[in-house]
Amino acid sequence: MSESSSIEPEAARLAAEAVSRIPRDANGPVFRAPWEAHAFAMALALHEKGLFAWGEWSAMLGEEIKRAQAAGDPDTGETYYHHWLATLERMVAEKGATSPQALAQHYQAWENAMHRTPHGKPIELKAEDFRE
Repeated sequence: MSESSSIEPEAARLAAEAVSRIPRDANGPVFRAPWEAHAFAMALALHEKGLFAWGEWSAMLGEEIKRAQAAGDPDTGETYYHHWLATLERMVAEKGATSPQALAQHYQAWENAMHRTPHGKPIELKAEDFRE
């Protein structure tokens, strides 16, 4: 697995078996960017905590992919983890783990932090990032 040293291999294998479209190679899931591995790891952690079953996840992910295709996504595989992240956000909101408002607030905070952070430096959230 690339970019995923903190992901438990057995959990990743089980997820890849349950969600058949996960991009992978002989070693397991493959990620093109660190954020993809983080999104994957968050879903693994929430599954392990019992927030959802893989069958439920797979169905919702399929819905997200179909919605994106209907909106023009060419489904070349490059946007797969964008759909994964959209599913993650939808799942935690629908399950009550957070609210859509909290997700939007954190998204905006990351945008604020990204714009104030020099290129090549780690992005760190600060209290000021949560102010509009």
